[in-house]
Amino acid sequence: MTSAVDGLKQRFMEISRPDDDGVYRNGAAKRKARTELAMTSLKALWAEATAATSFPVPDHGIGFAAVGSLARGQIGPSSDLDLVIIYDPHAINDQQLNELANKLWYPLWDSGLDLDHSIRTRQQCESVTDHDLPAAMGWLDVDPIAGDTALIRETSDSILERWRKAARKRLPELLDSARSRLDEFGRLQYLNQPDVKEARGGLRDSVLVSALAVSWLADRPHGVYDEAVDRLLDVRDCIHLVANKDTNLLLTPYQDKVAAMLGLADPTLPAGGEREAKSIDDMQTMLARIGRRIAFSLDSTASRAEHSLTHEKPRFAFFQMFSQRAGGHREAPKFDILAPGVAEHEHEVVLAPGVDPSADASLALRVAVAAGRHGLPINPGTLTNLRRCPIHSNRWDDASRALFIDLLACGPALLDVWEEIDFADIPGKWMPEWLGIRNRPSVSAAHRYTIDRHTIEVVTRLGREVGFPSAAARSGEGTSSGEILADDGTVRYDDRHYAALLLAGLLHDIGKRSGIADHAVEGARHAPVIARRMGFDDDTVRMVTFLVREHLTLSEFATGRDPNDPAVGRELADRVDHDPVLLDMLYDLTRADGSSLGATPEETITKRYGWSKWRETLARQMVMAARAQM
Repeated sequence: MTSAVDGLKQRFMEISRPDDDGVYRNGAAKRKARTELAMTSLKALWAEATAATSFPVPDHGIGFAAVGSLARGQIGPSSDLDLVIIYDPHAINDQQLNELANKLWYPLWDSGLDLDHSIRTRQQCESVTDHDLPAAMGWLDVDPIAGDTALIRETSDSILERWRKAARKRLPELLDSARSRLDEFGRLQYLNQPDVKEARGGLRDSVLVSALAVSWLADRPHGVYDEAVDRLLDVRDCIHLVANKDTNLLLTPYQDKVAAMLGLADPTLPAGGEREAKSIDDMQTMLARIGRRIAFSLDSTASRAEHSLTHEKPRFAFFQMFSQRAGGHREAPKFDILAPGVAEHEHEVVLAPGVDPSADASLALRVAVAAGRHGLPINPGTLTNLRRCPIHSNRWDDASRALFIDLLACGPALLDVWEEIDFADIPGKWMPEWLGIRNRPSVSAAHRYTIDRHTIEVVTRLGREVGFPSAAARSGEGTSSGEILADDGTVRYDDRHYAALLLAGLLHDIGKRSGIADHAVEGARHAPVIARRMGFDDDTVRMVTFLVREHLTLSEFATGRDPNDPAVGRELADRVDHDPVLLDMLYDLTRADGSSLGATPEETITKRYGWSKWRETLARQMVMAARAQM
């Protein structure tokens, strides 16, 4: 027996086919066509199901509706169908309800599409959405299909009204959900194999933006934001077409095909390697731009929502109008100064009143350092204003160099701060070479992150404390020049050596550019140019250049040479010019580099670190072998 939804998945695929040249165009029109086909087919399915039941289905008290991506008009070629039956227990009994549901669900399962279905009363819908945030997000978009559409709309309106009333209390829960997904899935722009739905800057964030907007706590962004969401939906559609299934993971085997389908393959380049690699690079750059735009839109919308809640509370009590301090007027907003021209306001870093960004080249550095030190986000409006700072890559003084090192020394807080200022295109103004690795995917299977994200991860793992000091240094008897025995018994780098180590961490992969065979050698060519342009002294330039050039050396010695051979120890000692501090710096850079990969070459990409105890033991043995020859 045929059904209105027979072959629905195949019909979706036919609607979604790329043009004759293999490029997927007019994605928005294709999504609209899929949505219309789905809704028409589901209405016909409802008619077939109600006609085939052993009882007359009532006109009132039961309805059929679409929620989620289908209701938003964003259904992909292989997306599941989010459907719900809403009923009044007085209109239909459980046996009848079960019979009708089976006549709806089974044909849909047979059609080849995945199905996310539920059957609830209005009260159950309200209860679920009151306590289940993902369910509430899905129910903010509802489209009646058939049956008692008035019941559907009444339920939808009730849920929306309850959401608006509870939004002030549920805002922290909503923002916590975004932070949890960030911890689990990472940022879209930094992942070599991103989940374009769940990663930060992905499609799930666009749903949160809409949820904030319909709560009336903040306006919804438009313009470039809408363009970014549409383009990311195109990417999702192409993943479905290439994978031929409902998935949001842009896995390595799909990437060159998805890039070609997005129109990013340059036909003038030779196929079989160069064309595909270039198209993947271009796609990663595009995804980074999209992810940053959507994430920034969520952050700015959430910031406005939080501020609206703050401003709903009176800043002053009635009696303050009669106090001498207030002078009978409402008190001004409170700004806590964090640095010259930089303040904290409502738990965000902002510009102090009266500051002109266009007249202060180091303002962006002071803002970034304040955000990192205090663990505060930078206000979205402040980020936009920082674009006006007159930053020049060849104009550095002692104060700005010190601020730059302070920024790199912020530890884990640097990850969020760098992402924020990179959205405002600031690091590329400090260091134009940064743009050469920005958003670049890594060809190595050992890397979970893009090159720029991996680089900042490495910097955050470079502490001032020496990771593997010698026994003599730990006892205070053999501390080398450049290392200090602290009061707590730890061995630490002095300011100059620590600055060089941080710079080396930032620049160690700066040579990973298209067509470069040896990125360490290429990096050592750029590193001294950058460090000298920033005004660092010759000795710092020497150390940075050495560490960038040799940042793979200790790993190569540890995994391929015999530490018990004195000649091997002598060779490594020679490579570091018999400088024990330089050897310690090389060890710490190697450890930070290895622990930032995300996986070892033998593993599938996971969040596990590539710096195993086995690798650490080998590296330590090699360091001791070199020390013995010094």
